[in-house]
Amino acid sequence: MDETDQQLLSLLRQDARLSVAALALKLKVSRGTVTNRIHKLEDDGVIVGYTVRLRPDVQHDQITAWMSIAVDGNQTRAVIAALLGEPGVAKLHDTNGRWDLLAELRAESLQELAKVLERIRLLKGISNTETSIHLETYRLS
Repeated sequence: MDETDQQLLSLLRQDARLSVAALALKLKVSRGTVTNRIHKLEDDGVIVGYTVRLRPDVQHDQITAWMSIAVDGNQTRAVIAALLGEPGVAKLHDTNGRWDLLAELRAESLQELAKVLERIRLLKGISNTETSIHLETYRLS
């Protein structure tokens, strides 16, 4: 990746809905260049998807939980790939210490959360998990 790719990714992180024309104008390159670079970044697995981000306080009725995950041996990449495909995983973090990964989970109900937990615990390469349910936030950043 060169500097243009880095700038393109930065613009997309700020607003993934920017048109190719707007991206090209900001980067001072042609629309074809932007289109080709986006396709290459997608094909290379640098861009793995596009999403909508909501303010944390918008969905009051959603249950949030954090799952600490221990991974067997060198299965981390496979486990990460599987977790990124799990709709209940809102965020996934690589960590150090006792746990290998930390997943922020979102669900509409306790029953849905139980299904998410079961699906994750059945993934090959996960040796242990520990889950905490978010009860209250005292400070929003």
